[in-house]
Order: sequence, then structure tokens, then C-alpha cells
Amino acid sequence: MTHDQPEDQDALVAVVGMAGRFPGAPSVESFWENLCAGRETISALPDQADPEHPEYVPAYGVLEGAGDFDAAYFGLSAHDALITDPQQRLLLECAHEALERAGHGGPDRPVTGVFVGAGNNGYAEAVRARIDELPFLDEWRLRQATAPDFAGTRIAYHLNLTGPALTVQTACSTSLVAVHLAVQALLNGECDLALAGGASVVPYLPRMRYTPGGIVSADGHCRAFDADSDGTVGASAVGVVVLRPLSDALADGDHVHAVIRGSAVNNDGRHKAGFTAPSVVGQAEVIRAALEVAGVDPDQVGYVEAHGTGTALGDPIEVAALARAFGPGTKRHGPCLLGSVKTNIGHADAAAGVAGFIKAVLCVEHGVVPATLHYRRPNPDIDFSSVFEVSGSTRAWPTDGPRIAGVNALGVGGTNAHVVLEQAPPSETSAPVDRPQLLMVSGRTPEAADAAARRLADHLATRPQTHLADAAWTLQTGRTHHIHRRFVVAGDTQEAVSALRTGTRTARAGAPSDAEQVFLFPGQGGQHVGMTAALYDGEPAFRRHLDEVAEAVAGHVGLDLREVLYPRTEQDRPAAAEKLATIDVGQPAVFAVQYATARLLASWALRPSAVTGHSLGAYAAACVAGVFSPVDAARLVAERGRLLGTVPAGAMAAVRLPEEDVVRLLPGDVTIGAVNGPGQCTVTGPAPSVARFTEELTARGIEARVLRIATAGHSPLVEPIAGRFAEVIGTVPRERPTVPVLSDTTGSWADPEKIRTVEYWVRHLRRTVRFGEVLDVLLSTPDRVLVDVGPGRTLATLARQHPRYDGKQAVVHLAPHPAEQVSETVVLLTGVGEVWTRGARPDFAALHGHRPRRRIPLPTYPFDKRHHLVPPPPGSGAGDRPTAAAPCSTPAVFGPAPAVPRPDAGAARPVPPASGRPSVLDTVLTAFAQALGYPDIDPEDNFFDLGGDSLTATKLAAWAATTFHVPLAASDVLRSQTAAALVSLLHQRGAAPVTAQEVPAS
Repeated sequence: MTHDQPEDQDALVAVVGMAGRFPGAPSVESFWENLCAGRETISALPDQADPEHPEYVPAYGVLEGAGDFDAAYFGLSAHDALITDPQQRLLLECAHEALERAGHGGPDRPVTGVFVGAGNNGYAEAVRARIDELPFLDEWRLRQATAPDFAGTRIAYHLNLTGPALTVQTACSTSLVAVHLAVQALLNGECDLALAGGASVVPYLPRMRYTPGGIVSADGHCRAFDADSDGTVGASAVGVVVLRPLSDALADGDHVHAVIRGSAVNNDGRHKAGFTAPSVVGQAEVIRAALEVAGVDPDQVGYVEAHGTGTALGDPIEVAALARAFGPGTKRHGPCLLGSVKTNIGHADAAAGVAGFIKAVLCVEHGVVPATLHYRRPNPDIDFSSVFEVSGSTRAWPTDGPRIAGVNALGVGGTNAHVVLEQAPPSETSAPVDRPQLLMVSGRTPEAADAAARRLADHLATRPQTHLADAAWTLQTGRTHHIHRRFVVAGDTQEAVSALRTGTRTARAGAPSDAEQVFLFPGQGGQHVGMTAALYDGEPAFRRHLDEVAEAVAGHVGLDLREVLYPRTEQDRPAAAEKLATIDVGQPAVFAVQYATARLLASWALRPSAVTGHSLGAYAAACVAGVFSPVDAARLVAERGRLLGTVPAGAMAAVRLPEEDVVRLLPGDVTIGAVNGPGQCTVTGPAPSVARFTEELTARGIEARVLRIATAGHSPLVEPIAGRFAEVIGTVPRERPTVPVLSDTTGSWADPEKIRTVEYWVRHLRRTVRFGEVLDVLLSTPDRVLVDVGPGRTLATLARQHPRYDGKQAVVHLAPHPAEQVSETVVLLTGVGEVWTRGARPDFAALHGHRPRRRIPLPTYPFDKRHHLVPPPPGSGAGDRPTAAAPCSTPAVFGPAPAVPRPDAGAARPVPPASGRPSVLDTVLTAFAQALGYPDIDPEDNFFDLGGDSLTATKLAAWAATTFHVPLAASDVLRSQTAAALVSLLHQRGAAPVTAQEVPAS
């Protein structure tokens, strides 16, 4: 039976994400590369050799960077990071990475459970040995930071996961049992997504002792199933996988690495020689049970990732159990290969099962079985029968048909686990997309955002066939969007790589909530034949709303606007351009594209918090704000254009002078039609007079140019049509705006009632446009996003030229200038990206037209790691150097200097000698430094940004109350948030400086 049948999928679970840290491999990809290359990554440690004690084996599967962690990313203080078990820190890091690899790293993931375990590594004892040197640390906090009980719940808390969160402890089978429990939780409906795995990380190099017949190899190599096998080698590793019901994964476009067909867990009971001994009976039963749950005949299994420790007792019993469970294999078409990852990396204890599981997943995914290292001759104590074969070289999958593998894990004490894996079903390839894509990355710091961009560029450079739309979708919906953001818009991977490496700056989102977007609608002048043609062809929402306007005004303008905007042939373009230049066609055409663009943005969940318009643009603004219905606004604009077309020939010209200077120079029949800024005016009047005035100004060296507007808008020439226009306005329903409108007539916020009146719109027709004052208002508030809806970028340019513009406000345009040879879609998506960098949250499914997209593995967050590790306890017997070769560090401690120096953070603030009386501020800063682990804390540094929490606040409050003899509660510390604010509160309550002797040690 295979999972091709839809009815089977409800009982199957997909592996949709993986992350890990292994000896010699900081990622799953490098782990697989090492396996396929036949590399042994167990480290020989000659400096650990002891001639006087040759029984100590100088070899270990070292995990580089075991003490490194990005505390700030997860909201921990340096102090908390230091005391937290490195196993739990790395589990948290890998859980985050696995979710991102699965494309579920954003906040909108399904209900997610956590099933993980960790080993006993002695870190609690190392911290406890230095508890007197670590202020504000007590036994409860130490236990909470190091006890395995909290491994699962720590992940759930920091990643905001609300499914079941369990810690599993079954010795060497821990992490495969965790996988089984996660599968059961998914099938039982307890969660919709699950993290499963384990960690075994020793912070200091252990001394592994060989004893004849024991589990430790004499020469530091694990020779599973080989005649020369004599034991295993210890290792540190971490592995986490993301699991999801197969039907959900396929429906949601997840990348499925492999499918779990079934799993089982049992215990040997007393069917063995002793508590630590393995059992053929128990192991055979769990294998048989897993195969039965999976509905798989043993003859279908092509590979088993065995526990394979290379011990004299373990390997023969494990193969005997497999043989009993599999039977004679009379229907097999090829051997069942056996392997053990322990020959590559060593025995990772609680993480051994998930390490083997990840290897097996990769085997069925790629159809390759890596070599079992050091295998030369079969162990004579093992009866491999006719079914099993150990491969000493990397081989292609040995059987035809669906690739099916088993994973075995055995724990001291008798808890056995077996999982049956099958290759993923064929996935539907996303349809090719010729539209440019919006690729976005982010970080908690600008440096992290830049690093994320480099990682993505490197990834795409080595994978040029990446489906760019799938990559965009994964980044948009499968990641947390942090405050520092970068994006590019690209049509192919090569373009994306180039832009990611060179093309964009990092922008900081103004707030974690939606950005305050103000839509700016320009007037006539930017229209041109073919404008928005790409949007009309490629965006159904845009097309639908432009069609609505075109059909509404067809009878009023005597033609179909679409034939003018988008002529069918090149021969039709000159006539279309001539019509579009007229005011009676150009004005409704501009309104049509503005309204359709605003509706397209709304379909992407990008809606304005306020609107404004320039002259004609005020009608689109009012329509978006709900004053006019779209059909009424379109017909009103068409009638306005028709009426303006009846006035005497007029013109408008831009003059780069302040208003008061222009007024002094104006001829009698020319007036100011618009003031767009302190030195930006538009004059209006009869065409000959405007042309003559422009020539005079140019001759005097003053910048002036006639605009492409064939009417004298906002001038006395329009007064004869005012009465008729008032009648037209009176026939149109007008509602209170649902969005604030900034009036270009007054330069201030429009009164919701007055904007509904006939008088308002008649005055708007005649009076000077005060857009410079509009910009005064808009640019007075930082972090606003001003969105020029277009056509063109006239209003964006005016905003950037305004003296109040200082870059704090984002100014975005959504349409290219008519002279630009650039894709309209690229410009629009660039505008969307710029709005996103300021905090907006687009509807990404709508941005993709609700087309099916797939989540694909992409680079994960670039953690900014620091070293946090206490030294081993004196006389502990641990190796002299930590497993991560980097300086040890502790937070600041009370006294003249830290007990263990932290060279990368500077010295703690010194406490003055007994003769001096340090200020309350100095004393509090010293306490903050020691409680949080950052020696040079500024009085205005935020307590929460430094990783403070309620427990730390409780400790600080108790300390301060004792030190200063004033009442203080944890809530006071939490409300104060900074040392400066807390000191102010202490002063209010009567605190006074203390002498050095009065400063308590904890």
C-alpha cells in the first residue's frame, strides 16, 4: 500500500522541516554533504591524551560553537543566557530554524506542539559551583534554567507555540520517541504542526574511558557491524524536525522531505539479562508493530538506519531483532541495507535517534544511502541472514518502487522506538510565473537584515532554478517580519542575486503595527497612452475596477476609455494620445486609473489611514474616502472635464518661486492656481498670457515651464461654469467620509460635513490649490508613509522637495514617470515593498492572486551569537577547554571586577571605595548590570530590551528595598523600565546613597 491513495493520507505524517547541529556540520545540508562524502567528523584530540592513563580515549564528536547563542533575539538577558543549559539554548535555536525551514516561521502558523528531550551534561553543577559569583541567582532560577523538564516549555514560550509541550526522557532513544509522540499528537488532533527532536550537548570536553567489553571504543572510531568493532564514541548534537499531517502539508504547499507511515514505542520489560542490556524480543516487537501500523511489508523496506553503536552486545542483538521482525525476505528484489550515523559523528545520546532519523529522511528524499564508515568485514557474531547488507560505500537506493526506510533507536533501560519512512509523493510544480516577485528579508538589527540578504543571495546564486514566486511566498508568509527590513523586486534569480547584493538599503519599520499610510492622488498632467497597461493585463482586481469606471462614463465622454488608454495597435496610438490630451477625456482617464489602483491596493490589504488629492486628484481621494460612490465620482469627473473644456483656451505653468514673489510679478489676467511648496507655484490663465509670462520669467533666469494641461484650472476663467457645476454636484449623493480627508483647498483636514456640501466642491473648482500646506501637515508627523498613487510621481517629487521632508517619512510612488522605460509592475511592487518596510502588512495571498504557491527551504535567520559559558567546576574531571573554542564569559558581578573576565563587553561599573558614597543611580546601574549581564548599562536602556523579565524584576525589587530601606515591588521595576526611571521613583520614596559596605552581594 502506498500513499498515492487519498484515503491513506489522513493516517500519514509529513516531515516538512529539519534543522540540526552536528559534529563538523552546523546545518542539515552540511551534515548530508559529509555523510555522502564518507567523512568522519569525530575529532581526534591529541591534547587530551594522557600517557599515564591510556584508557582515556582522546576523541569526541565535538560540536563547535556549543556555548554560543543570540540571547537578544530570544529576549534573554546575558545573565539568563549564561545560566541556561546550552542544550536548551540550541534546541530553541534549532526549533526556530526548523520552523523557518518548513516555511512556518511566521506568527500565523497552525497550532504547534513541542516534543523534545535532552541529556544530562553537568552544566547545572558547573553553574552551581559558581553561584556565589553570580548575583541574583538562586536555586530555583538555576533549576529553571538547567533542568530538562523545561526544554519543551522553553521553546513553546519563546516561539509562542500553544500546542502540547513535553519533555521526553528515555536515554538514547529519547529523540526518536519524541518523534513518535509528535506523530500521535498530530493524528489525535492535539496540534496541527509539531516540533520533535532532542539535544545532547556537553559544554566541556568529556574524558571518555575505555574498558574492555564496555561501550567506549578504544581508538576513537565507531565500527558498527564490523568484525573489529569494540564500541562507540561520544558526541554532541542537536536535531529538530517539523511534522504535519500529510494531507494538510500537501494542501498547503509545504515541502515534504519524507512521509512517516508509522511508528511504535515499547519497553523490553524483563526480557533481557539486566536493566542496561538490550533485548531481541522487545526490539523485534517494536519493529514489527511499526511495520504493521505503516501497512508495509518488510520486503518493501530498502534501508534501515540502525542504532548501530558498534558494541559487542548491542549490534548482534539489534540485527537479530531486525531479522526476527523482517522474516526470511522471500519476496525481496534486493538487499535491505543497514547503516549507522554513529560511524560518522559518534553517539549523540539523547539526540542519537533524531540524528539517525534526519539521515534516513535525507536518504529516502535523495535516493542515496551513504556509506557506513569503517566497515570492512562483517562481525562474525552477527547473522545478517539473506536480507541485510551493510554497505561500506555510498550507494544508490537498492530497490525499485517507493523508497521505504526504517529508523531504529534503543534506550538504556529498554525503551525502544522504530519509525517507518517513505519518500514523499510527487508534488505539483508551481506554474511558471513571468511577473516580477517581491523578495523580502528582515532582522532585529540592520546588520542581521543585511546578513539575511547576503544569505539569500548566496542561496539563489547556487540554485538558479529556484521558483522565484515560491521563494517570495515563503519569505512573505513563512518568516517573522522584524523591524529592520530589506526587499528587492526581481524577475529572475540572477536579477534577484544582483539586487540583494548591491541594490537596496535597510529600512526600519516605524512600528510593529500597520504603517500610517496616506494616499496622495495627483491631478491631470501625468496621463499617457498605455499607462497601467501591465496592471490592466495582469491584475484582475485592477481590471475589474477600471472597467467599472470606463463603463460608467462611456456615455458621458462618447468613447471607451480603455480604447484610449490601451490602443489595440500601434497605428491607433497617435489618435489615442490626441484624445487623452484633451481635458474631457484626460480627466476621467486619470480618475479611472487612480481609483483602480487604490482598489487594487485595498485587495492587497493596503488601505489608507488618510487621503488627499491635488486638484482633480481630490475626486479620487473623496471616492476612496466614501464621499462619492465610484460611479457617481466617475460621472462627476467626466462632467467636470466636459465643462472645463468649454471655457476659453487656457494654460498652466510651473514657476520655481515663492508665492509672494510670483504675486508681485503676475500680469493682470494670470493668477496663482496652486502653491505646491515654499518655492513651487503654478500659475493659470489665458493660454497666450501664460506663455508670454513664462517666456519673461525664463529670460530673467527664473525657472518656469508650461504644463501639459490645456485649461486654466483654478482661475477666473472657470467662473462661468460654476453655476452649472453646482447643479451637477447637487444631483450626486454625498456621504460623510469614512477616512480623514486632507483638503487641498484649505491645506487642513476637511470638516466631514462641509466636504459633503455643494459649496465645498464649487470652491474647490475655483480656488488656489494649497498642496504645500497639505505637505506641511503631512510632513509634521514622523513615520507616516506618503503614497503617490499616480499616474507618474509628481506628488512624491513635491514631497521630497519640501523643506520639512527629512527622510523620517517614507515617500512612495506606485507608477513610473512617462519617460521611464521600466515595468509598471516592478514600480508598483517596489512601492508595496517600501510600504512594508515601514510596517505595513499586505495580504500576501492576495498579492499572489490567490494562486497556489509552495513553501520551499530557504536560508534561515542569521543569529548574532555571543559566547555564554561558565567554566567547568574545579576538580570536576571535565576537559580543560570547552567544546566551543571561545573565551568563557560571565555577567558583571558585585565587587571591583567580574569573577571571570568578559573581554568582549568591558569591565563592570566599579563601586567606589568604602570612604565614598556612590549615588543611587550608580548603585542601581551596578545592580542592573549584574542582574542582566551587561556591564555598561545606560540609565535610559530599556529593562525589557536587555532581556529583563518578571523574575529578574522581583529580585531587583527585593534588593533595592533592602539596600535603600524603601518599599518597592516588582511591578515598580516593570513599570519603570529604565534605571533612570527607577532611580527617580526611589528618590520619591526617600532613597539615599549608600556606602560600598552597604551594597549586598545578591
